[in-house]
Amino acid sequence: MSVPLIGISTYLESSARWGVWDLPAALLPAGYPHLVRAAGGLAAMIPPDDPARADAVVARLDALVIAGGPDVEPARYGAEREPRTGPAAQERDAWELALIRAALASGTPLLGICRGMQLLNVALGGTLVQHMEGHRESLGVFGEHTVKPVPGTLYGRIAPEETPVPTYHHQSVDRLGTGLVPSAHAADGTVEAVELPGGAWVLGVQWHPEMGEDVRVMASLVAAATG
Repeated sequence: MSVPLIGISTYLESSARWGVWDLPAALLPAGYPHLVRAAGGLAAMIPPDDPARADAVVARLDALVIAGGPDVEPARYGAEREPRTGPAAQERDAWELALIRAALASGTPLLGICRGMQLLNVALGGTLVQHMEGHRESLGVFGEHTVKPVPGTLYGRIAPEETPVPTYHHQSVDRLGTGLVPSAHAADGTVEAVELPGGAWVLGVQWHPEMGEDVRVMASLVAAATG
């Protein structure tokens, strides 16, 4: 049996340092490919490209992961920028929204992680809370809190018990996009997972599974990719 190819969107940074080099770079925290490998898949990094090529890229994949990263540009969901919203990543927004729409149109299994969940919501017409407290400890430090699954949902079947998860975000889902349903919540009521019932495997999680040891979400994606 062939190993399913799992595409993962990447950052695009104007400057990154390694060895003697300081250059523009398309990069991804190593936790993402490590998690894909632990779940039985083969990871392929997909840096930003021309959005018109998204359909062709997704057609070559068995599943797609939209990774975490910077805040979504508020204009993408018809909002004015608030003071604590981070700098725009226009090229990445355009590319990843095109990837999401291509995956939804083709029925390709899709997982959104943190920013990826927020972009999934925006792609389906939803909106975001631009700043909230309590879901990141301090800049550059992952925290942990418990999420409670909604029984009967895809995520509820993957992880039926309350589970501690690695977390780092200051934005969250506000109005849900068309067709999306919440499938996990934090103790304060924040929507921590969303999914699109009734078709292909589509799930967004607000936390960062690549920073923990629990492979169940990624294993479920890989299983869906395997068919």
